[in-house]
Amino acid sequence: MPAEIHPFKTILFGFAYSPSLKVNVLETARIAHFLNAKLILLHVGDKTVDKLTKINEIISEIEHKHLAIDIIWRTGKPYDIIFDTCVRNHIDLLILGARQHENMFQFYVGSIARKLTRRVSCSVLLLIKPSAVRVPCKHVVVNGLNAPDTPLAIADAFYMANALGSQQLTIVEEIGQKELHVTVQDDRTLKKVNLVKERLKHREESRVRKIIAELPSTLTGSVKVKTQSIFGKRGYSIGHYAEVVRADLLVMNAPTKIGLLSRIFPHDLEHILADLPTDLLIIRR
Repeated sequence: MPAEIHPFKTILFGFAYSPSLKVNVLETARIAHFLNAKLILLHVGDKTVDKLTKINEIISEIEHKHLAIDIIWRTGKPYDIIFDTCVRNHIDLLILGARQHENMFQFYVGSIARKLTRRVSCSVLLLIKPSAVRVPCKHVVVNGLNAPDTPLAIADAFYMANALGSQQLTIVEEIGQKELHVTVQDDRTLKKVNLVKERLKHREESRVRKIIAELPSTLTGSVKVKTQSIFGKRGYSIGHYAEVVRADLLVMNAPTKIGLLSRIFPHDLEHILADLPTDLLIIRR
């Protein structure tokens, strides 16, 4: 599989004049620098002298002075404007902030952000803990789900790990319990379940190794790679794993089907969006 070496050329961040404006802009600018991308800041609302002065003051504090930044001012409904801007400006990566809920360990995605995450045609990065001072990215976790878009997600996860200076990347293969086809009733069936688990783990690890082998060594050579098979509910299992290992970034495939069935039977991603374990990158191209 050919890997795109520079997948995120143009980044969009929609900003509001909230107490977290400065930290969000500084974090977003830092990401754009590491990804060697152009940054577009979008404000949905009227352009005033006070607003322009404030955003320019924040931009002046950005560490990387060479960064290409454009500011767009548009009025209308936030969802419609952000969605349209992603299309009109050929955005590769939309960055959205996730709100803190109840305590410092739980975060949720607001209704507009959740809708954009499902609908936009570009990748989406959800930030839960932006920082004015850089917090190094040490561990990236990516799903190894047996799906058509997984090789792309893994390639982009390697790209992000390299760009952000992460030394560890773990590929998690979630295996549903229904694949075991055996119910534990006694010692004999327990032994049979364990044998089936080992076979499934070997199968999934072999599949993932083939994906890695087809990636350029420039992506894979400087990152320590681990594969991890997990038996459990898809979406919930990888989210829990990312939280337990304190991953700095979780990379997932985007939902492939949006419609009535998706609302009745939530996609794997919905489990993560309900309680974000860390920053979440959703790959869609």
